[in-house]
Amino acid sequence: MRAMVFDGRSPLLAELAVADPVPAAGQLLIDIHACGVCRTDLHVVDGDLAQPKRPVIPGHEIVGTVAALGKDVTDFAIGERIGVPWLGHTCGRCPYCARGRENLCDAPGFTGYTIDGGYAEQTVADSRYCFQLPERYSDVQAAPLLCAGLIGYRTLTMAGGAERIGIYGFGAAAHIVAQVARHQGRAVYAFTRPGDTAAQRLARRLGVHWAGSSDERCPSQLDAALIFAPVGALVPLALDAVVKGGVVVCGGIHMSAVPTFPYELLWGERRLVSVANLTREDGHAFMRIAGQIPLDIETTAYPLIEANRALADLRDGRLTGAAVLMTR
Repeated sequence: MRAMVFDGRSPLLAELAVADPVPAAGQLLIDIHACGVCRTDLHVVDGDLAQPKRPVIPGHEIVGTVAALGKDVTDFAIGERIGVPWLGHTCGRCPYCARGRENLCDAPGFTGYTIDGGYAEQTVADSRYCFQLPERYSDVQAAPLLCAGLIGYRTLTMAGGAERIGIYGFGAAAHIVAQVARHQGRAVYAFTRPGDTAAQRLARRLGVHWAGSSDERCPSQLDAALIFAPVGALVPLALDAVVKGGVVVCGGIHMSAVPTFPYELLWGERRLVSVANLTREDGHAFMRIAGQIPLDIETTAYPLIEANRALADLRDGRLTGAAVLMTR
């Protein structure tokens, strides 16, 4: 099959012919139709995340149809459309798994990082970690739901009952979670990189209360701030924008160094927390919501062989919404 492969020696992926995957017991063989391009993929190829499988096929927002069933698989059928997320395996035995916190598993497997992912024509995946997808979305629209949507949803839930929410970095995750927050009756304030008028227009089209640059003063105090841009300098800005007792949630898996800031920004029982991965329950809960709300998913589609261009566009801020690779 064709695949775009990262070998660890160059940030550019190589188009290669690789052996067709074969499903083991408990796995599905999946014909891939689309795979989202996530900032985590960029962190893998740019060396921000240590020790990926090498070589590895990136991609963890996979949409496809079941082509074959491994032994003992009973929860999916051949021909069924499914999604494969970042969390590809957990040990089920460590203290975190035992407490229902499998997102913190001590021995996890991650799709497109330690397990071959979706920048390919086929893949295999543990059926227990795959999701059924809402029918209302096309393959290209559904792909970003599998990380941008899932991680955005988990980030939002960590904001608790906050009514006024600031979102820093208005890309793939933010433009989805903003719609969920609005559906829940919250006021959303969108902060983009300076000069990114396209992202600000998208935010306004999606009905946010206010949209502006991250270097602008927020017109209202916030109950919570969600940071999706991997920019540590946004942390003090977000802390300064939230009320006493408010929370700043860092939704990315990697962030540049957080600069020092005066204690008064944290004082007043403000909280600074991170999001780590997702649980399968997050996935089931979010897919139910996505099936109920007609989410407007902004995408730019690329052929599979143009994965390097898609990653470059994401790296350089040329995208509005989410990039998605298509294999057919």
